[in-house]
Amino acid sequence: MENFDEQESRIISILGTEDLELNRKTLKIYLQYLKEQIEKPCELTGIEDFDWEEYYIFGSGNKKEYEKLKKTRPSYKDKFIMIDFETGIDGDYGILVNVQRTSDKRKFTLPLADLKATAKKTKNYELLDDYSVWFVNYR
Repeated sequence: MENFDEQESRIISILGTEDLELNRKTLKIYLQYLKEQIEKPCELTGIEDFDWEEYYIFGSGNKKEYEKLKKTRPSYKDKFIMIDFETGIDGDYGILVNVQRTSDKRKFTLPLADLKATAKKTKNYELLDDYSVWFVNYR
């Protein structure tokens, strides 16, 4: 696994400051950077279960109901193609992206911090991993 200090150095370079606090200003800087750097097409999947799935995976949710809901809701196990970035920043979820599920072409808007590129050892994988690490650790 990569050294956290190397990731932090890349994030400092992106934000142009050693103050890595996550706020609207730094989110806007990061959004602009990612818009310029992400190579398309970019296939994505979930890092871990999405918020709505926790009740079914870790709670007492019904397995049949979960399988039914996954037909109309995004699942962390799905594969998506990134369409584009939302223009605004969400106060709770940070950068949002519009995606299309590869299996049925359904479109969703998801928090970028919940996603990773499916192709490891790529520029997109590193870019998205750095963003997620920053988003989780500097809120």
